[in-house]
Amino acid sequence: MPPGRGERDPVEALAGPLAPGRVPWPFVTAVSERAPRRSRSLGSVVRHLGAFGVVGGVGFVIEVGLFQLLYGHLGSGAVVAKAVATIVAMTVAFFGHRHWSFAHRARTGFKREYPMFLAINGLTLLLGLGIVAFARYGLDLTSAWALQGANLVSIAVGTVVRYLMYRRWVFPAADAVG
Repeated sequence: MPPGRGERDPVEALAGPLAPGRVPWPFVTAVSERAPRRSRSLGSVVRHLGAFGVVGGVGFVIEVGLFQLLYGHLGSGAVVAKAVATIVAMTVAFFGHRHWSFAHRARTGFKREYPMFLAINGLTLLLGLGIVAFARYGLDLTSAWALQGANLVSIAVGTVVRYLMYRRWVFPAADAVG
């Protein structure tokens, strides 16, 4: 039964009025006051990784599709197909990362960023070529599907290496530029 006239609701007496934005318990209040800061930083990380993932996904589709087209349908060699597909995908990815996924980071200039990006991608390209070449010539795999599997492994390894290197050297945090 609701409290009568002049009586306070027992829950309200303990917690105070439950107005929008008011949390009744002190420990919950302390946590909820910190939550917006944490969610903003967590939201920022999620958005950043999401943008990196979308740009990477576009690059992935370009690289896998072009590799399959060149090797599986046009008869190109596996290593040549991997090299061409990676170079095309990495060029698209540079502009996507520069203008979207790392747009919030310091700008150190196109003349510095693009060569660093190319150098990092060149290293990961060599890593990827090594993986595909090992699968083709070391393991003597010739099936387009088997070599596509090696290509996928090389892309996964390269993605981790590229992300870490991009953050550190190509698109550094504003406070790291000095």
